[in-house]
Amino acid sequence: MASIQTSSPLFFCSSKRVNAAIHVPKLPRISFSVPKIPTTKLVEESKFTNTTPLLEKYNVTSTKVQDDVNHSTTSKHLVQLYAVLEAVADRVEMHNNVCEQRNNWNTLLLNSINMITLTATTMVGVAAVNNEVGAPLLALKLSSALLFSAATGMLLIMNKIQPSQLAEEQRNATRLFKQLQTQIQTTIALGNVTEKDVKGAMEKVLALDKAYPLPLLGAMLEKYPAKFEPAVWWPSTQFQKKNEGKAKSKKMGEKNGWSKELEMEMKQVVEVVKRKDIEDYERLGNIAMKVNKSLAIAGPLMTGIAAIGCGFVGNNGFSLAALVPLMAGSMAAAINTFEHGGQVGMVFEMYRNNAGFFNMVETSIESTLEENDLEKRENGELFEMKMALQLGRSVSQLRELASKSSAYRMEGIDIDEFASKLF
Repeated sequence: MASIQTSSPLFFCSSKRVNAAIHVPKLPRISFSVPKIPTTKLVEESKFTNTTPLLEKYNVTSTKVQDDVNHSTTSKHLVQLYAVLEAVADRVEMHNNVCEQRNNWNTLLLNSINMITLTATTMVGVAAVNNEVGAPLLALKLSSALLFSAATGMLLIMNKIQPSQLAEEQRNATRLFKQLQTQIQTTIALGNVTEKDVKGAMEKVLALDKAYPLPLLGAMLEKYPAKFEPAVWWPSTQFQKKNEGKAKSKKMGEKNGWSKELEMEMKQVVEVVKRKDIEDYERLGNIAMKVNKSLAIAGPLMTGIAAIGCGFVGNNGFSLAALVPLMAGSMAAAINTFEHGGQVGMVFEMYRNNAGFFNMVETSIESTLEENDLEKRENGELFEMKMALQLGRSVSQLRELASKSSAYRMEGIDIDEFASKLF
């Protein structure tokens, strides 16, 4: 019994059926797709559809892509502005070299013409006191007449081109191109270069080329204009009105650095510039123009009279006929020295340029105040500081000038102070 009981568990275990089974995992379906040949349409679609999952997968937002596009555009405009900067630097060197050349013309022509005139005058005096007749007297008369004629021709050419005035034009052009060069460098340093910056810089370059031309033939500025006109070296679009018919807010307050008081200050400064500085330089410019024109006529006239008078110098010793070429030659040398040695043409160009500067200040202030949208204006505090520096004043001095002008206008008295302390 014991044996039966012991073996029974084994019996029961062996009698059981084994239900274990081996489960083989199913293989995943793999689909193979042949890539399509890309076409223009597919490429355009992929820009908008296929890139989105990839951007999300790698945590790249659309803002970053837009920033990359903007950076690419900025880089393009930056390269263009650098190209303009290179052209401006070349203009500076060109005008500086031409200035030196034309200044040398003025010195060399002045010395040469004076030497010729004084030599001819001396020969006339020798011929007048020479008692010999025949070939020696004729040689002196012909030589002096030829020298006076040469001096007349050279004076006509010199007075036509006015080398001292040409040199002053190139000095002004050099200074203004250097100013533009600094402005472009500041724009690049501040960053965020736009197409507007590039276009504005190119317009300024072309406006300066037109205002201060390099060639003499065809493009040379009129040296004896019928009317005094200030120089204009800025593009016509620089101070264009930007108003769009919006009504101006009566309640201004502090916005973008502008206030009602600052606007009134700028208006008073403009009035002083108009009534004092511009009028004064136009008056001085007209005087310089008339003096230059008179001297340009008188010099060749004197040498021409002297050339003609040489033919009447006789062999009867010193006579009244010899006095005419002697006096005319001496006066021609003095007139030529005063005109070109004193650089009257340069003075006229200086007045013309200064009057243009004050016109630019006036136009800049008026165009800024005419802009209704305060956000589109230049910052008021910065604009006030720029105006003060351009007029050679501190900000407090500019405010004092505006207050003084306002008080004088209320009393009906003309202000006795100029806006600028530089010129």
